[in-house]
Amino acid sequence: MLESDKPRIGIISDTPLQRHQLQHAVVSYGLDVAFNCDPDRFDSHQPAASSPNNVALLILDVENEDHCADFIDKILEQMDVPILFGLGPAPERHSNEYPRWERRLFTKLQEHLGDLENIKAIGQSLDALDKDANEAAPERIPTRITLREGKASVERVWILGASLGGPEAVKSFLDNLPEGLPVAFVYAQHIDVNFSEVLAKVLARHSTFSLRIAKEGDRLKYGEILLVPVDKEMYFDDSGVIHFKSTPWPGPYGPSIDQVLLNVADFYGNRSHAIFFSGMGNDGAIAAPLLKAYGSTIWVQESTSCANSSMPDSVNATGSSSFSGTPVQLSAELVKLIEKEELGK
Repeated sequence: MLESDKPRIGIISDTPLQRHQLQHAVVSYGLDVAFNCDPDRFDSHQPAASSPNNVALLILDVENEDHCADFIDKILEQMDVPILFGLGPAPERHSNEYPRWERRLFTKLQEHLGDLENIKAIGQSLDALDKDANEAAPERIPTRITLREGKASVERVWILGASLGGPEAVKSFLDNLPEGLPVAFVYAQHIDVNFSEVLAKVLARHSTFSLRIAKEGDRLKYGEILLVPVDKEMYFDDSGVIHFKSTPWPGPYGPSIDQVLLNVADFYGNRSHAIFFSGMGNDGAIAAPLLKAYGSTIWVQESTSCANSSMPDSVNATGSSSFSGTPVQLSAELVKLIEKEELGK
């Protein structure tokens, strides 16, 4: 009987750095490592490896496949589990190529193991938030600024990216913001498409911002939160009008937070910024450095306040983030930043 319901992964590699990087990535996805060894030491792990109850999948990554040909044949004969080959050497974790390598691993694991990010759990947490309708309204952060009437153009857009644990964190962040802040939000949440309406309902309960699911022909407006649809890619035309492609979002989950960042920044440039909240995987870690290069501001939720910190940790590891805090601290920092920008005009 396993001590955990998590899928257990076996790792065999002839390179110590590769073993280390693979273990780090596997654990960050919420999976357990059954064993992690060099091919020459595999026999000492063989009892654990041979049990189908102990290993859901084997990652076999060797630099010299010709040298290890006999060993590979032996593994194929002995282990009746899916085997991943040919991931390629893992880049340094702080390099720009690491998120792409990690994304490939994530996608391959998901192909064999199913939903790694536990989209069902996000929906269940939303149901719990929806039933807690008697929760007290938060005490909002005070501010010295208000939205100027008649302000049509949006000069400040913040993208909120989240996955597992995200709805709770984003709700706390939004609930603490004061009314009248001159900011528009684009919210990209990994979620099942059937829960989009519940998500909008839960987030709108105490927020001073109006929230709606993005529709064809919309424009961003101050005082609004635009929820990005899950099933089709959203982008902005040359005049800032929202349109949708006939194809789904790229990547394993919808919406792709990386692609949301790129599509928003394609029109808004350095007027677009991002906060990464709780979530599994590394969605956003590819686009975050690109937005920073535009001159955008990138923040992350700090690890200990996350239900799963893999997503913000991955973004933070790129060196893109300039601030880390709890959802309430992120709210306060945003109010402070907007006050400084508005009162300094």
